[in-house]
Amino acid sequence: MNAVEFLSIINNEVNNRFELKLEKDDFAFIDYRLRDNVLYFLHTEVPDAYSGRGIAGRMAKFALEYAKNKGWKIKPWCPYIASYLKRHPEYQSLVLES
Repeated sequence: MNAVEFLSIINNEVNNRFELKLEKDDFAFIDYRLRDNVLYFLHTEVPDAYSGRGIAGRMAKFALEYAKNKGWKIKPWCPYIASYLKRHPEYQSLVLES
């Protein structure tokens, strides 16, 4: 899997997830719900065979940039997205405060 292949990350609106088609029938994805221009991140999953390759981080960046470009706020209910935000404070302004 090379960096060029990450261009195929998409927002699958039908299934409410950002996804990346991997080899065979494998997918990496971030489940979400969108309500009132707030993107609630629920779960991030990368198959074990692909762990350690930076896939989750690249998907998180894609999803956060997507929300930013749409002018949406976010709620990081997913532990991975919450930890990503701690490492990338440039996205903190997107977080909807309680």
